[in-house]
Amino acid sequence: MPDDVRATRVIATWAAAWDRGEVDALDGLLSPKYRRRTSPAEEGQSLAEFKSSILAARSAFPDLTTTIDEIVTGGDRMAVRWRSSGSHQGSFRGVPPTHRSVEVGGATFARFEGDLVVEEYVTWDPRALLTALGIISVGEDR
Repeated sequence: MPDDVRATRVIATWAAAWDRGEVDALDGLLSPKYRRRTSPAEEGQSLAEFKSSILAARSAFPDLTTTIDEIVTGGDRMAVRWRSSGSHQGSFRGVPPTHRSVEVGGATFARFEGDLVVEEYVTWDPRALLTALGIISVGEDR
């Protein structure tokens, strides 16, 4: 699959899943054996767990939007630089609604087998989210 076609599929699928909550759109992009990791040592999330996490995030941030700032492709690899924003309207990981607007950014590194992503490594700063929600202050250790 040409890199530009692959990038277009990723953009459309992310918009469906992250911006509109249509998580079943991921079935056309992610392999049934998909794993999403935030550290090399962890087992990571399955496709079903990843879908649930998107729905949980959208429940807490119903106006969530994700912007893809850059995509770099090559062979069976793709890097995506992204940012997400929304307002905290529902409970999120035990944190009651703060009604604050937040924006976080990160990068996702994907590995394809054929036309499907089998593995993603995601990096982002959860402290930025906690700071935006007023849970921690900049400069605090915890």
